[in-house]
Amino acid sequence: MIQRSKDSIDLGVVISDPEKSLAFYRDLLGFEFAGEMSLPGGGVMYRLLCGSSLVKLLYTGLELESPPRGGLMGAYGYRYFTIYVENLSEITQRCVDAGCVVQMANLEIRQGVTISIVEDPDGNLVEFLNLVVAPASK
Repeated sequence: MIQRSKDSIDLGVVISDPEKSLAFYRDLLGFEFAGEMSLPGGGVMYRLLCGSSLVKLLYTGLELESPPRGGLMGAYGYRYFTIYVENLSEITQRCVDAGCVVQMANLEIRQGVTISIVEDPDGNLVEFLNLVVAPASK
């Protein structure tokens, strides 16, 4: 069993266009910019915080393959990550207004759990989840 030294995970996302990706993650979603650094062998890593999670946007400048399309069930491997939010409708509408591809909007998947799934500029999926806990009965 691992012995964690941090209460969250870091996620690396390889991007094709730093301006578009920073506009999405930093400007639209409001992730906190934590800096950038040169990568060994070339490229740049842009570091953004979402709570205590770190999203590392990796730009190589190389022509690479795009992630497989087809939504959640479109391919094996990491398909999406989830951010728990209180303002699901607002952030979903902001993504719509910004021209993002919204695969699911404000869909209640079970009682008290509503999600939206949005594509980032490279087609990676970001899930926003609103969890409403019913008050305990007396």
